[in-house]
Amino acid sequence: MPADDSTTDTNATTGRAGLVGLAAEPGVAKPDPILVAHGITRQFGGLKAVDVDHVEVQRGVITALIGPNGAGKTTFFNLLTGFDAADSGDRSFNGRSLKRVSASKVARLGMVRTFQLTKVLSKLTVMENMRLGATGQRGEQIWAAPLRFLWADQEREVTERAMELLKRFKLDAKADDLAGSLSGGQRKLLEMARSLMVGPELVMLDEPMAGVNPALKQSLLGHVKSLRESGMSVLFVEHDMDMVRDISDWVIVMAQGQVIAEGPPESVMGDQRVIDAYLGAHHDTDITELDLDALAAEAEAETLSNRGDSA
Repeated sequence: MPADDSTTDTNATTGRAGLVGLAAEPGVAKPDPILVAHGITRQFGGLKAVDVDHVEVQRGVITALIGPNGAGKTTFFNLLTGFDAADSGDRSFNGRSLKRVSASKVARLGMVRTFQLTKVLSKLTVMENMRLGATGQRGEQIWAAPLRFLWADQEREVTERAMELLKRFKLDAKADDLAGSLSGGQRKLLEMARSLMVGPELVMLDEPMAGVNPALKQSLLGHVKSLRESGMSVLFVEHDMDMVRDISDWVIVMAQGQVIAEGPPESVMGDQRVIDAYLGAHHDTDITELDLDALAAEAEAETLSNRGDSA
């Protein structure tokens, strides 16, 4: 039986299929955006840290947000998720404006984030951290707390869901350990698992590979891909270009607070605007072929040398 035309049209505009044929230009409209930001600015004194005219995040795909240090990526993340307030502009999630919506309410709407520096509660167990991620728990209400019969069943369901996620992230053996005893990579896994307790539609990851040892890197990569396969959308900030090329469907590039390029990974990596923003004089080289850490160290050494000369 032939597919219904309306179904075919919908499939063509959702997920990765909707990215096919899009112009690789800043602010390009997506056929099925889950998140839209327009006219977002944030200024600190005389520095305009973020000045994003328009950007859309396609539903059901993995989108990378990259850029050199100081490009404004994390500040932009904070503005999108309500952890900081923009000076101007608006953003919408699933068509709903998030203007003046608090970070906690944004999370309850289905848009959650992790942090570059993990925010686990180190003196609580791994399981207790997971339970805290669930929303709408009746036992959290003061009047209901002493009446266990009102929330015991719900707590059992939350615990079961938490254990399923811990098994998925291979942390179930650590369920009763204090979160503070986990390694840096395990804390990243815990934070990602905890974010899924609210059943989000969009997961935003701020440098998920920062400080993670190579043994856990592949595991984290697999988990990020699994979010997309589960029907979620992912937006992540990352400096690891191999990771960006490996898992992202679309890449947005920021420099000096602005979006300077967008497109599929293979297109963006060779974009002259991106090469200029990252490398200055290294104009003839694909950014994935360079050691960005070495270049950063070289720049830092030059800065220190200049300070010494002026002293």
